[in-house]
Amino acid sequence: MTKKPISPKDLQETLIEEKKLIEEKESVIKQEEKLIDQKETLLEEEEKLIEKKESLLEKGEKYIREGEEYIEKLGPGLVTGAADDDPSGIATYSQTGAQYGNSLIWLAAWTFPLMAVIQEMCARIALVTGKGLAANIKHLYSRKILYICTILLFTANTLNIGADLGAMAKELQLIIPSFPFFTLVIGFGILGLVLQIFVPYQEYSKYLKWLVISLFSYIITGLIINMDWSSLAKSLIIPDITFSKTQILLITGILGTTISPYLFFWQTSQEVEEEIKEGKKTVHQRRGTNPMEIKQMRKDVWTGMFLSNLVMFFIIAVCSSVLFKNGITNIGTANDAALALAPFAGRWATTLFAIGIIGTGMLAIPVLAGSASYAISESFGWKEGLYHKLKEARAFYGIIAISVIIGILINLIGIDPIKALIYSAIANGIVAPVILIFIVHISSNHKIMGHYKNSRISNIIGWVTTIFMGVTAIAAIYSLF
Repeated sequence: MTKKPISPKDLQETLIEEKKLIEEKESVIKQEEKLIDQKETLLEEEEKLIEKKESLLEKGEKYIREGEEYIEKLGPGLVTGAADDDPSGIATYSQTGAQYGNSLIWLAAWTFPLMAVIQEMCARIALVTGKGLAANIKHLYSRKILYICTILLFTANTLNIGADLGAMAKELQLIIPSFPFFTLVIGFGILGLVLQIFVPYQEYSKYLKWLVISLFSYIITGLIINMDWSSLAKSLIIPDITFSKTQILLITGILGTTISPYLFFWQTSQEVEEEIKEGKKTVHQRRGTNPMEIKQMRKDVWTGMFLSNLVMFFIIAVCSSVLFKNGITNIGTANDAALALAPFAGRWATTLFAIGIIGTGMLAIPVLAGSASYAISESFGWKEGLYHKLKEARAFYGIIAISVIIGILINLIGIDPIKALIYSAIANGIVAPVILIFIVHISSNHKIMGHYKNSRISNIIGWVTTIFMGVTAIAAIYSLF
């Protein structure tokens, strides 16, 4: 059987089909090559993304490590700044925002450099001399003036402790209403005493640093409510003063609670405590410092003072945005502010405010009691310091106990906490300018401070602060009579 011959036409069609198949195959190969190229490109991009991710993770870990190291190195300055925002201070800031809106919020910005420079002077004095503030004043100036100042300081701090204990008890009642007020006052007072007297300083200082976290409740409150940021920014820069009697008293109260004598004594004494913790037990071992210590101290102090004034800003801003805006202008205590926030800002705002007051109270009461005890003990040459055990420094711990016990009794016998704060502000107003004169004079003395004496700018700010505090104190006392 013979095969049918292929016609030229069929052959041509076959060749055309084969050519099409070859072209399609070549097209598929090209597409595969493109896909391979795309895959290689994607792999390269993926490798780059992985490298970027690893780089970001490394940077993130680096920033976290640096942040942890930064926080770890913070100490006396951070705690001092945080203790500045105690419940009585919160009440003052709340009243300022509720009564005057944003008008006085500029004080949060303008007082920041003043208090930071003064606290830095106090810390520098301690690092250079190896002694607390009262010990330095006693050595260089009239002891009688020092004794009067320390007695007034003890009085002011004790009244402040009483007001703070009452505020903390009332705030906890907002969260847990079933707790009796007096039981809470006694409980908070005893808890503060036990921690100060029986917990070693190395552990106790860590607790104080953790309590600083409570201040962020005010910042969170400010961020979750609706505030007019442009108006706040303008008011923060431009001062607004009417020189009315009420406003003068409020400004004095704000200055008294931000640039306060108890902070001066606490700062210097805690710098000394930190050096003792490092093994420098004697004044001789502690005397003298170096640029690295000064640099670290400045970071600590300026961070603490910035946090203090940031919280002050948010408290005034929250009360201005919520209370003043809704016509609620009469805030007598921090508890009033927390209660008044609820109908307008929600229950969470009230709870956060209350938690902040309790936390700052637990931080401030040891600072208030401790600073008075440091001042008195150094003045009379008694053994002092939280690194001592109770049996080694009975007088030092005894003053702390007396101060807290009187603070408890203030609430039990029904003394008006607002009047207590007014008397406290007057006492601070009398003491602060006198102590500031000593601080600026000591820290600018070349014989005492050597290379670490005040710069010209620091001196100017120091004397301006002293004059400012003196004038406002006189104006406040005058307006009361």
